[in-house]
Amino acid sequence: MANNKKAKKPKPALVLGVLSVVLLVLVIIFFAGGGREKVERFIDANVPKTPAVAGEPAATKTVTLFFLDDDDDFLHRETRQVAAGPTAAEEAERAIAELIKGSEKGLLSPLPPQTKVRQVFIGKDGVATVDLSREVAEKFSYGSTMELAAVYAIVNTLAFNFKAVKKVVILVEGAEKETLGGHVDLTRAFLPDYSLVAR
Repeated sequence: MANNKKAKKPKPALVLGVLSVVLLVLVIIFFAGGGREKVERFIDANVPKTPAVAGEPAATKTVTLFFLDDDDDFLHRETRQVAAGPTAAEEAERAIAELIKGSEKGLLSPLPPQTKVRQVFIGKDGVATVDLSREVAEKFSYGSTMELAAVYAIVNTLAFNFKAVKKVVILVEGAEKETLGGHVDLTRAFLPDYSLVAR
């Protein structure tokens, strides 16, 4: 009888071995199942989605810019490609930045090259507000014809390329300014004027 009781008593080493195996199985299940699911949800929620087609060229929009010519006082059209989207306001900012950058065909930009586009906002009422850096006024040293051209180069560029734009307001450093160079009143919204554009 004594020998039978001893045979039934489990050995400590065997119990520890079984517990170790059970623990190992539970750890594997946790990391292979529920734990991985939580990590995948976290990644999905925080990492931007990659484009459907890798290496696909960025979309562009063709815009028409308006520059001056040495031979006359008219604005002349020049097309340019800018990055498309994600909003019309951002496309408009890029169009004005290209206008400031200047012509690729020998025409003249009426805006000082040091000018920066701070922001373009297009309201639901069709009024686009263009906020330019202080250089547009500080570096502006032209007469009334060039000042008028500068204003309408901006106004016509926005109205011609963006259907939502009906009028344009020009700000300098986020504030209303009376004029760029003392000639054209900037305290009002401008309608486009294509009579200033060469035929």
